[in-house]
Amino acid sequence: MEERTQQGGSFIEQIIRDDLQSGRVSKVVTRFPPEPNGYLHIGHAKSICLNFGLAEQFGGDCNLRFDDTNPAKEETEYVESIKRDVSWLGFRWAHLRFASDYFESFHRWALELIEAGRAYVDDQGPEEIRASRGTLTEPGRESPWRNRSVEENRDLFRRMGEGEFDEGSRVLRARIDMAHPNINMRDPVLYRILKKSHHRTGDRWCLYPMYDFAHGYEDAIEGVTHSICTLEFADHRPLYDWFLENVSVPSRPRQYEFARLNLTYTVMSKRKLLQLVTEKIVSGWDDPRMPTISGLRRRGYTPSAIRRFCADIGVSKANSLVDIEFLQFCIREELNRDADRVMAVLDPLKVVIENYPEGQIEELEALNNPEAAEATYRKIPFGREIFIERDDFMENPPKKFFRLSPGSEVRLKHAYLVTCTDVIRDGSGRVVELRCRYDPESRGGEAPDGRKVKGTLHWVEASHALAAEVRLYDRLFTLRDMDSMEEGKDYRDYLNADSLRVVSALVEPSLGQAGPGERFQFLRHGYFIVDDDSRPEALVLNRTVSLKESWSKAQRS
Repeated sequence: MEERTQQGGSFIEQIIRDDLQSGRVSKVVTRFPPEPNGYLHIGHAKSICLNFGLAEQFGGDCNLRFDDTNPAKEETEYVESIKRDVSWLGFRWAHLRFASDYFESFHRWALELIEAGRAYVDDQGPEEIRASRGTLTEPGRESPWRNRSVEENRDLFRRMGEGEFDEGSRVLRARIDMAHPNINMRDPVLYRILKKSHHRTGDRWCLYPMYDFAHGYEDAIEGVTHSICTLEFADHRPLYDWFLENVSVPSRPRQYEFARLNLTYTVMSKRKLLQLVTEKIVSGWDDPRMPTISGLRRRGYTPSAIRRFCADIGVSKANSLVDIEFLQFCIREELNRDADRVMAVLDPLKVVIENYPEGQIEELEALNNPEAAEATYRKIPFGREIFIERDDFMENPPKKFFRLSPGSEVRLKHAYLVTCTDVIRDGSGRVVELRCRYDPESRGGEAPDGRKVKGTLHWVEASHALAAEVRLYDRLFTLRDMDSMEEGKDYRDYLNADSLRVVSALVEPSLGQAGPGERFQFLRHGYFIVDDDSRPEALVLNRTVSLKESWSKAQRS
């Protein structure tokens, strides 16, 4: 969880306070810089909340910037999805920017490094370069092309940009130190040849900058004061600084690192998430089992619950594993307060109330949400035939089974007390129907003689019930820490075969007007959202989270 300073807030907040107080910066400028090569996930949400939140807190600006320097993997679809996700989370960017806006500037700074003798064209291929970098204990080997003249490097770089050479045949590298203890400083690649069409610039360029080269310059162009990255970029910070110190940049940003979000039972790798989509293990980027923001949105999570989750886990300098049940706790608390209660039967068993008048339908009044500040009510039809959950009946129940069994009496939520009198089976012996008698004087569920009835069942009236497809989602993976896979195993080996169960349910008629995005609590089942696939004549609902509160109980124990 978050490391707090003596003045309160995270260590990054303290850095910003000190910078404002000292006058190093007069206005805070941050940025959220995703590469448009996939959909955003919950880990990105933490970065979004941090960068936009800091800008809001200190009266500054936060840019949304797309690091689109690799046309082989980037698409306009991803750009639009990212914009939609940031907006949905409730944030507004000061400026919308693209790395491709600055390609001319990057090229000019590359020439500046060449002219200063700090960059050279290398004819080695990717494998040769990788093999010559050395190890943590051994220095790298200098390229045979490292000492080319400025004139030759300038000429070759021009010809690379004009498309004269094949992909992989030449790169531009920085000349730093092949014996540097930080491997990132051993003559990193600045530019490579990619003869692929770019989603914004088309075929204007065939020479593209590497992320490490471009990133600091983007920050400098935009006047970013605090470039906030995850911990894996800490070893890249000396390189970030080297690039800025060796050309004529318009401003001097500084990089700070925080721990990225690791969530139990989840993978965060864009590559793996893309594989889940392309291999059709999931239905798409917005599959409700995915940790993507679009998947969480479709599952029924709210922007406020995600923002609260990100705020409560906080910002630290050390990686940790956050329990997914805390995320579920955040949405459960919110929906408990905001979601209307309705009755839905997921595995229906027919009940005929023998002494209830045939053809009679009465309307019962039900409270929508006992947690709401203002009480509102709805009408529920009740009649001779209803459906209950199949597991709410047992023919030979154990002790302390307070639901329905032969001869037992239970309360029907909002309705009457009923007693089971008979069990009807089909030819295979399966129970297909129950016969009951009701107490006409017990409307509202209270016995007039004051007798105590422990069991309360939810139900739906047969003639007015609506059919619904209900999708019961669970964890996509079975391993708590997906970074601790057994040697030789792949993340696919831990896929949960029961991550999705689709049932044909019956729901009360009040859901007939419910549209996509509306959320409800199904009594005793959990919280559900109407899916985008839903139609008035064909309801589809997704389970957001169950009613179980294992995380909050664990914190209290």
